[in-house]
Amino acid sequence: MRILLVEDDRMIAEAVRKGLRGEGWAVDWVGDGAAALAAVAAAAEQAYDLVLLDLGLPKRDGLEVLRALRGLGHHVPVLILTARDAVADRIKGLDAGADDYLVKPFDLDELAARMRALLRRQAGRSSSLIQHGPITLDPTTHEVTLAGAPVALSAREFALLEALLARPGAVLSKAQLEEKMYGWGEEIGSNTVEVYVHALRKKLGAESIRNVRGLGYTLVKEL
Repeated sequence: MRILLVEDDRMIAEAVRKGLRGEGWAVDWVGDGAAALAAVAAAAEQAYDLVLLDLGLPKRDGLEVLRALRGLGHHVPVLILTARDAVADRIKGLDAGADDYLVKPFDLDELAARMRALLRRQAGRSSSLIQHGPITLDPTTHEVTLAGAPVALSAREFALLEALLARPGAVLSKAQLEEKMYGWGEEIGSNTVEVYVHALRKKLGAESIRNVRGLGYTLVKEL
């Protein structure tokens, strides 16, 4: 999953980015409101699965950014991260279109749990488990099973499988998959996606992921 982190405090941003990357999230970071809107505008369709948004930002305030996003028709879930803990501030944030509100300082485990909850809600799921045929993926524990048997995946393999499971049957291009697996500044090899698809096929079955020539990859609808 790819996240946009909008935070002007470099120390907080680095801590959050490091923690989330360690959990397999691809994280892009910007330090002001204008850059946040530019990042969303420049991103490919549905590139960001979630936005973590500070309120006290330079150039454009977080609430202004949020209202602009909603005004432009962006439905990406937004989780506000801010030191503003007054009830009135929370109400303003939620009424402006935020999906959740977390006050600093916060625990990274709680942040990750709230992020997973928002993504479940966005996908219309009540359970954290994502199931497709014999494959079950748990974003909470980063565990994958095949017909009940555990399957060991690397962080990149997990991210690729999660992206495919989010849209079973849909064809995702190489670029779309890279966007879900990598954040800004992370080196991407020319055949990176092919390597991870090959690894997943070996672990989940040769027919589990189909290549649609010239278009990309798809998780077969029925396994």
